Amino acid sequence: MAKKVRKSKEYRKPAQFSEQPNQSQGPSMGPGKVQSTSHENKSNPMLLISVGLIVCVALFAYYHLLTMVQMKDLSDSLSMPDQRIFGYTTSDIEALRGAMDDDAVGQLNYLHKTAGFLFPMFTAVFSMLLFIRWIPNRQMRWLAWIAPLGFAAIDIWENFAIDALFTGDLSSGAVVLASILTTIRWALLVITAGLVIGLGALRANRALKAKMLAIREGTA
Repeated sequence: MAKKVRKSKEYRKPAQFSEQPNQSQGPSMGPGKVQSTSHENKSNPMLLISVGLIVCVALFAYYHLLTMVQMKDLSDSLSMPDQRIFGYTTSDIEALRGAMDDDAVGQLNYLHKTAGFLFPMFTAVFSMLLFIRWIPNRQMRWLAWIAPLGFAAIDIWENFAIDALFTGDLSSGAVVLASILTTIRWALLVITAGLVIGLGALRANRALKAKMLAIREGTA
């Protein structure tokens, strides 16, 4: 009779069990891919904000440099109240009322309701989003928000105040109010633009210094 061969059991070492999960997971993502993904997640909001700011610049050019300038053709070359940065008097508005007919007044009112509304709203929203990205300190961020928020509110209020100057009886109080709103509006717009440009220049300067330092360390 043939002898029965005893099958010996094969025991695995604990190290073999610990290696199996790692093998079943497949190839792992390299560090470069993780960093690029996080970089893309950070850059996507900034891309949206940049596009929004470009739209704001385009609206400014369309509203103030194109349509408001074209309105002079309907007012005997007199500039609109919106364009008078340092304000205007009652005699200025009386001259405009005498030069503009109903169609010209309706055109001005239409511009206030379209581009005159979109421009301050877009400027406020995208400036505030930019300050969220670039100003980490909450208190400083709230201070920076005052300019774009105030600009949007004053600009829309100014549109209604100017439209009221061309309807009904003209009062000196209404002219003074609209004139003050126009001057404040331009001042807040300049402050908002200065904050955006200043913060952008500061960040660009820091990025340039960091890049130059990395180049020096690499060549050292």
